[in-house]
Amino acid sequence: MNPIDKTYKVKANEFDFTFSKEQINAIDIVKKTPKEFNVINEHRSVNVKLLEADLDGKKLTLEVEGESFTIEIKDELDLMLDKMGFGAVSNKQIKEINAPMPGLVLEIAVTEGQEVKEGDKILILVAMKMENSILIHTNAVIKKIAVTAGQVVDKGQLLVELD
Repeated sequence: MNPIDKTYKVKANEFDFTFSKEQINAIDIVKKTPKEFNVINEHRSVNVKLLEADLDGKKLTLEVEGESFTIEIKDELDLMLDKMGFGAVSNKQIKEINAPMPGLVLEIAVTEGQEVKEGDKILILVAMKMENSILIHTNAVIKKIAVTAGQVVDKGQLLVELD
């Protein structure tokens, strides 16, 4: 596999995002102190502070412009192990999906009453000029869609209710 094709799955506060090596390389990171960084992406600059790091577990806690995010990073090996059933097992029942950040609902990929499986895309949320696919983390049925395409949402706002 070409190293440029390498992808990473990043879980931030219970929501999954996928980044290619090329997308990651396009981001400029300026180290201000050992735990403080300035991140520049698509002409937008944000301040990031490293609060905690578990490098063996590939987990970080970051503060981005005053908001705290728990980040878990998975590479191809981690994803293959998960697919083979060696990943962490979760029986947690999820009843609703909330916005992980403020943004604009670009597209809704499900309908009320639809059965969805773990990993299915629920909707696309645009935040900080990036399209973020919001995925489901369990098998469920869509009970109610609380937003519409084109709607601006706040962090924590209810997006979808599940059965």
